[in-house]
Amino acid sequence: MTRIPLMAGNWKMNLDHLEAITVVQRLHWALQDAQFDYSQVEVAVLPPFTALRSVQTVTDADSMAIVYGAQDVSTHPAGAYTGEIAAEMLAKLGCRYVVVGHSERRQYHGETDQEVGEKARAALGGGMTPIICVGEALAIRKAGEHVAYTLAQIDGVYAELGPDLAAGTVVAYEPVWAIGTGEVATPADAQEVCGAIRQRLASLYGRDAAEGIRILYGGSVKSSNVASIMAEPDVDGGLVGGASLDPAEFAKICRFAEHIA
Repeated sequence: MTRIPLMAGNWKMNLDHLEAITVVQRLHWALQDAQFDYSQVEVAVLPPFTALRSVQTVTDADSMAIVYGAQDVSTHPAGAYTGEIAAEMLAKLGCRYVVVGHSERRQYHGETDQEVGEKARAALGGGMTPIICVGEALAIRKAGEHVAYTLAQIDGVYAELGPDLAAGTVVAYEPVWAIGTGEVATPADAQEVCGAIRQRLASLYGRDAAEGIRILYGGSVKSSNVASIMAEPDVDGGLVGGASLDPAEFAKICRFAEHIA
C-alpha cells in the first residue's frame, strides 16, 4: 500500500494571525517556485487557534494546496468548558488535522493516554484526522525501555478507538529528548520505534490496516537530516516544530525526495 508522506508544521505558540498569513504565503510561493508536486507529499501547517481563520482565508483565496489543522481539541462537543475548543468548531474552519497528545500537553497539562484517545475520537467525529503523538523522555531511552514505553502509549490511546476509527489516524513518534533541543534520533533510531509501532498496530487491527496508517517522526527535523530519516521504510513524514516557522526551510523539508539517493 502506498502511503503519501505528510509534512506537518507545528507552530506551537508562535505567530499572530497576520504573521501566519505571511508565513503561509511565503511557503506557498517557495513550493510553487520549485514546481512542487503536492500529490507526492502532503503539506500541512498547524497554527495557534487565533490564526486558523486567517490561514483558512488565505489558503482559500489563493487556492493553495497547503492544508491546515489545529494543535489540540476538546473531548467535549459543547458546553461550559471555558477555554476549550470543540471539534465541530475546528471542522467548520476547514481544519484537516488535529494534533492530540503532544508531549507538551502531556507534560504541562497532565494528559493521559485515555484522554488522548478521547480527543482522537472527538477529532474523527468531526471529520478530521488526529495526529496522535507518542514518545519517550531521555531517561527512558537511556534505560533501553523506549520501545516498550511508546507501545504502551499506543495501547492506551488506541483502546479508545475501534478498527474503523483507527484507520483514519496518523501517529507521530516524537522522542521527547529531541524536541527543540537540536538533538535528533538517528534514522535507525526512528525506524526502530516507527517499525515497532506499525507492528503493534498490525497486532491490534491487522496488517492491511497498519500498512495504511502513516507514522511520522518529530524531533528537531531539519532540511539537513530529513532525507535520511525519510529513507526509512516505516517513516511516512515529519511533525516539524521550529523549522516550520521558516517558510524557506520548511519548503526544503517538504522537498526531501529531491535528496534521497
